[in-house]
Amino acid sequence: MPRIISLLLCLTTACALAAGAVAADTTISAVRPEESTTRAATPAEISMLNDVLHRTADDYRRWAYTEHRVMRDSKGRVKLDTVVRFDPSKPYAEQWTPLKLEGKEPTDRELSKFRRKGEKGEPGQFSGNADSRKRPSLGELIEVSKSFISAETPTHLIFEVPLLKVGNERFPPDKFLVLVRVRRESALLENIAVRLRSSFRSKLIVSIKSGEGSLDFEAVNPKYPPALVALEGDAVASVLFVAVGGSIDLKRTELKHVKPFDERFDVQIGTLKAIDF
Repeated sequence: MPRIISLLLCLTTACALAAGAVAADTTISAVRPEESTTRAATPAEISMLNDVLHRTADDYRRWAYTEHRVMRDSKGRVKLDTVVRFDPSKPYAEQWTPLKLEGKEPTDRELSKFRRKGEKGEPGQFSGNADSRKRPSLGELIEVSKSFISAETPTHLIFEVPLLKVGNERFPPDKFLVLVRVRRESALLENIAVRLRSSFRSKLIVSIKSGEGSLDFEAVNPKYPPALVALEGDAVASVLFVAVGGSIDLKRTELKHVKPFDERFDVQIGTLKAIDF
């Protein structure tokens, strides 16, 4: 995995339930000064937030989509540009279909690579890095019950959601801020933003200096919870005193609600585990 991807995963893990600094700022700046507030969330508001997050996370894996992903280095140069179709309703080997890789048609070798990627998702088949499988997702590290209202308008509530202190090496609560924007009407999740409060050192050799991530959700079909439609994030760090950094911009279009292929095997994922970057 390229170093920039590892960095972004380490910082914002590009949940469930992210665009970028602009989107995160918009989340707050859309609230007029007189409407900004910091107060404890009521039991009804906590219940609404908990329900919104669980419904969205539980439905997350039931969307087929076309994804355009662009990654840039710290100087803005494009390092990765892919367009891929993902459909979880198809057999594992057919779920990932590359359409364009670096602006070109995929080769037979690249097509085979994506087939293997799909096969690794088959129940009972080990895939990926063991550490990434064991590490908790953002959704598993938030304390929804202790959330409070950071800002509000007649149409929206912006929650600040605390992070767990125990067993949380990935998102230290004193270093990260998690904001969740919910539309009051119909109780719909619109955005989750993660910001780095201050720099810190991770794994001794990586010093993370700045970074932000944002997940945008949209009600594609009123019959179902909102789907993830955009993710943006950026990070700046140093590895052994060498500066590294970059950004990710991900857009999903042509979304379709489907029944996942693995549901026939009764495979289930803990709901809030799905919320991650």
